[in-house]
Amino acid sequence: MNRGACAYLDCFSGVSGDMLLGALLACGVPEDELRRELVKIELDPYEFNVSTKLCKSISSISVNIESKTEQRFRNLRTITDALEASKLDKTVVETSLRVFQRLAEAEAKIHGKPVAEIHFHEVGALDTIIDIVGVVAGFRLLGIDTIHCSPLPLGRGFVECAHGNLPLPAPAVYELLQGIPIVGVEADMELVTPTGAALVAELADEFGPLPPMVVTGSGYGAGDLPGTDNRPNLLRIVTGRTESVAEAQEIEVVETHLDDWNPEGFPFLCDRLFASGALDVSLAPIQMKKGRPGFRLTVICSTADNYQIKELILTETSAIGLRFRNEQRMTLPRKIVAVDTPWGPVDAKMVKTPAGNKLYPEYESCRRAAEQHEVPLDHVYRAVLSNSGKI
Repeated sequence: MNRGACAYLDCFSGVSGDMLLGALLACGVPEDELRRELVKIELDPYEFNVSTKLCKSISSISVNIESKTEQRFRNLRTITDALEASKLDKTVVETSLRVFQRLAEAEAKIHGKPVAEIHFHEVGALDTIIDIVGVVAGFRLLGIDTIHCSPLPLGRGFVECAHGNLPLPAPAVYELLQGIPIVGVEADMELVTPTGAALVAELADEFGPLPPMVVTGSGYGAGDLPGTDNRPNLLRIVTGRTESVAEAQEIEVVETHLDDWNPEGFPFLCDRLFASGALDVSLAPIQMKKGRPGFRLTVICSTADNYQIKELILTETSAIGLRFRNEQRMTLPRKIVAVDTPWGPVDAKMVKTPAGNKLYPEYESCRRAAEQHEVPLDHVYRAVLSNSGKI
């Protein structure tokens, strides 16, 4: 596995397009290269202003777009035509259009109109187009492979827009953040804008706490508003490296205590749980209330398989209730390799650790070789380990 570049969006004061753009510049996106990307779109004349701003003693980058002509509002077809006619990289165009599609669908649902009839108003304004395309191009210029994002804080109050005064969070924001973790905060201000919500909904691969990574940099993007006394209006991007693995790094742990269950059924239960997507299963003896012996059943699974796993435990055991929680995990890259032995190839697990590769013989493969050739199992294990240097 190759080391991948990743970014963590620390949205402690929410997220907007200009905050993301400023944080990307603060993380090292070359301003001149970003400008060269943006001029590939034919737009009305504008000024792209970048400045350093001190917010609560934290140095940050502020981005401000000023149109030199009267603003004209666009629909999705107009924006699509402009981006497809540009000289931007195809992936930047396609990703940017997916962000605009999300915005259009959210606005259409809120206002009860077909997507084709939606005029974006603020969303279709010049600065929003530049924010969205600039953010997508900025992550590409940094070479980011994976984007993680914190839960998003939502304020309250009202915001004035083309439709009049709307309650905060803006209705479109709730539509855009379906399935994304949020948290309400005591702040009478707009923390998450529709543009910011659409960008993180499209670009972020995972939401949650800071993932395991080797930090390579960080930067802060400033918003237009001053923020509050205890909440600087900044967005922080942390960049780093991580080992890319083909496994979910956010898992669910399901547990239950059993004091009236026959453990002879455990092997059968294990087989069914693994067939249903369980990542690991364990059974530990415990002493329960009134001194009765019992067992703690623990199952680790992906969040996608959790319902089937829970249903299976309640069906195959005497459990009448379950506990479950989400956790982060860090796994090492690994692959199955064939090791030559006197009894033919035997499978082993090659694990890539920070100190180098380690080899672990696979039990089932070793057992088959031992049974077939009538040799001690330990001899097969030793042969695999002694020949590990030939891989």
